[in-house]
Amino acid sequence: MAFRKRIVTDFKLQGLQLTNEATTFLVEVLDLYKDSEDLTQIIDDIIEAVQKQPLKKSLLDKDVIETAVEECNQETDSDPDKALVLINAFETPPFTYNPDQKKFLPIPLPSMKLFASATQKTKLFRERYNLIYQRTVRHHLFSPPVVGAAGSSKGPKFRLHTIEYLLSSSGLPDKIIVLGMLIQLRERKFYLEDLTGKIELDLSACLFHTGLFVENSIVLAEGLFKDGVFHLSAIGCPPIESSAITRNYFGTVNFFGGPSPIAAKASVKLQDMLKGNQGVMLVFFSDLFLDDDKVLEKLPLLFSGYSDFPPAAFIFMGNFSSTPYGADRHKRLKDSFKALGDIMLNYPDLLEKSQFFFVPGPLDPGPGDILPRPPIPSYLTSDITSRISNVTFCSNPCRIQFCTREIVVFREDILTKMSRHCVRFPTEGTDMANHFTKTILSQGHLCPLPLHSRPIYWMYDHALRLYPLPDLVMIGDKCNPFSVTSGDCMVVNTGSFPKNGFEFRVYIPHSNTIEDSQLV
Repeated sequence: MAFRKRIVTDFKLQGLQLTNEATTFLVEVLDLYKDSEDLTQIIDDIIEAVQKQPLKKSLLDKDVIETAVEECNQETDSDPDKALVLINAFETPPFTYNPDQKKFLPIPLPSMKLFASATQKTKLFRERYNLIYQRTVRHHLFSPPVVGAAGSSKGPKFRLHTIEYLLSSSGLPDKIIVLGMLIQLRERKFYLEDLTGKIELDLSACLFHTGLFVENSIVLAEGLFKDGVFHLSAIGCPPIESSAITRNYFGTVNFFGGPSPIAAKASVKLQDMLKGNQGVMLVFFSDLFLDDDKVLEKLPLLFSGYSDFPPAAFIFMGNFSSTPYGADRHKRLKDSFKALGDIMLNYPDLLEKSQFFFVPGPLDPGPGDILPRPPIPSYLTSDITSRISNVTFCSNPCRIQFCTREIVVFREDILTKMSRHCVRFPTEGTDMANHFTKTILSQGHLCPLPLHSRPIYWMYDHALRLYPLPDLVMIGDKCNPFSVTSGDCMVVNTGSFPKNGFEFRVYIPHSNTIEDSQLV
């Protein structure tokens, strides 16, 4: 009875209850381990496996426990403490925020569909809003002061209102702040929408703070509500939250993906591995035009330069053809990858110690221009992958984990598109890199553009999230290179390799720094 009581108590401490049938099943399964020193760890593993399931109630039946035990018994080839891990967009773990429980709940990957029902489009925007809202209300500017807490009343405090509150009032004398999504229901008529309703905006006297404000972006709007119109005096991005603060609230949940059941930053073994890999590098390129003779001439220089000190990985972003059109474009691209393989075979030290990742560009072959994009089709890449085992063709975007460092790679001419879709373009002389960085980090999303201008698979919108913030966001945009740090996240644009004098970027995980490099 004491053994049975212990199992029930351990589950109760996690807010879970067991039916009699489930308890009896667990007692039978764990009977061999009841005198073992590993019993506590085994029970914790089962509880963790239970919590990964989409639970609808805290009372657990036998089926839930059986699924958790099976998961714990499964032997896997993946090493949770592997130093270098590639995570494709379609393998990114999906989570949904539950406002009642104030926690993120996992969604089973098998339930994900490429072409989802129309309700998923609504859910996409609801998830984006809930994610930013829960983050904003925790910010010190919007969180209510704690009575008796030292320093809790210092500085100004603001209160967020809902649109329902505005619509239920005949007129409010003071300025108020609303968190909502910018939408355009009629031409040049903008509205603000949240989960409670929508309201027309007057932007004629509005001050736009730092950011690129496009349709469907979520903003903080301040102004006066009068005669059914919200007259804005200022509009800004929601506050950015560092990953350290996020993890203080949500613990070791692995939002990023990979083989480990917990976040990489919580792994002591991976932290020690990072300290022991001081000289490791990751090298990034964009627009590797394999049909350009000048690019092919530079590749032997690149590979020979790194032969003595091979980096952990080369990350090549597309487009991989400078002329991605014509009836024979696929044949030319296939021949280009074969030629690249011929060059790489001349450097056995690199092939032994480095990984080669290829991220497709917007003009590379694929099933439609919808994000996230799958890898380039294998019939175009089989010549190089069959000869070189450590070549991997990735999705766009994709994620890379090196020890505890989290890196997001995205090949898209996103800055140009966001600038074109701005509600109001920033004034001349401003630093567009800062505007762009503030926007994507505050939105917690790689591509906050309206869906009609940049389509996204509705059920895989989570693959473009930036939450919690990674250590590095590597963008492959054809505009000028830049590097901006905000909080504990770096946003870097590699620029176009052939168009920017053969420049590329080198990331050093140990020091979390970027080095600008160039082939001359």
